[in-house]
Amino acid sequence: MAAEQDSKERRTLWIVLALNIGLAVAFFATGAFGDSSALIANGLDNLSDSFVYAISLFALSRSGKWKRGAANVSGWLLILFAAGILYDAWRRYVGGSDPLGTIMITMALIAAAINAVCVWLLARLREPDVNIRAANTFSWNDFAANLGIVVAGGLVAWLGTNWPDLVVGVVVAGIAAWGGIDILRDAHGEHHKAVHADDR
Repeated sequence: MAAEQDSKERRTLWIVLALNIGLAVAFFATGAFGDSSALIANGLDNLSDSFVYAISLFALSRSGKWKRGAANVSGWLLILFAAGILYDAWRRYVGGSDPLGTIMITMALIAAAINAVCVWLLARLREPDVNIRAANTFSWNDFAANLGIVVAGGLVAWLGTNWPDLVVGVVVAGIAAWGGIDILRDAHGEHHKAVHADDR
């Protein structure tokens, strides 16, 4: 039964990993074309998610200690990428940018649909470990960020200014950082459970 669950988790993570790599490439391409901090931010976020899914796949069939270690790496990676997103938003604020609202809205809607599929796939897994829970956190965060980009794209197109794009870029950074902190807390909690189990 455990082997069957392991196989199902592995298959799900591979699918979610492939979808996130595709999304990262699409976000970078449309972000560069549409001069959008929010799209670049989501590209960085999806790229960090892809690294985390790869780490989770590596740790999946290993011990609880390995899984907690992988979750810790995942959490710190998200925080690191959040710092990169903030730098990109600051660079565009200082240097100026001219984002295309229609490109932002179109890409965000496509990504939201794909993230909804990821959330559905991960929700089907029973008794998820700390890394699967982390993957679920990423997918929900991405879904929320995509909705924010749709709003920002509408404001950019309506007002003809770049500040909504920059604001969403910063918000995505905040969501990524908070997700990283949440994953680190979860891993820390799992560590304490393991220590108490060993003491019995």
